[in-house]
Amino acid sequence: MVTSTSTSTSTDTGTGTARGTGAERNLWAAAAAVTDPELPMLTLADLGILREVAVEDDGTAAVWITPTYSGCPALAEMRVDVDRAVRAAGFEHVEVRTALSPAWTTDWITDEGRRKLTEHGISPPGGAPKRPAGPVPLTLMPTRTVPRCPLCGAADTEELSRFGATSCKSLHRCRACLEPFEHVKEI
Repeated sequence: MVTSTSTSTSTDTGTGTARGTGAERNLWAAAAAVTDPELPMLTLADLGILREVAVEDDGTAAVWITPTYSGCPALAEMRVDVDRAVRAAGFEHVEVRTALSPAWTTDWITDEGRRKLTEHGISPPGGAPKRPAGPVPLTLMPTRTVPRCPLCGAADTEELSRFGATSCKSLHRCRACLEPFEHVKEI
């Protein structure tokens, strides 16, 4: 859970509408413009990773981010990039904090983020698996999705590899246009 002792700025996933003071809106804008190191066509706001910002009473610019998964190797680079962007926006004291609850889900990728993925030839994730509240059941079988081809829109595609260039993507081929493409896995 993201908590703060001061007012804060956040957005509703998919709307991009920031609330808060003028300083917090500037802080949000600086952090929101940072791009993902593995999917550089997307900002952290597009991915839904940027959760909340606050300018605290002592002037600290606090930014909360939620990793896509607990072992995400890009998290350290994201923290450095957010820190750099927020300092460049004029905030002297910056803290980039990690919010682990609620856990990130591909449902937090904005419509703009999904559009950008498709535009760059990457199939965006469908809806994340729905689970009841409480513990997440462990299944040892991989989930199988049949994504549409982001290049021609055909639904006749096949999985070539469960893993793409990054662990959050799988590799597919379109049987209609014969082009390979990556798909962001649903979580």
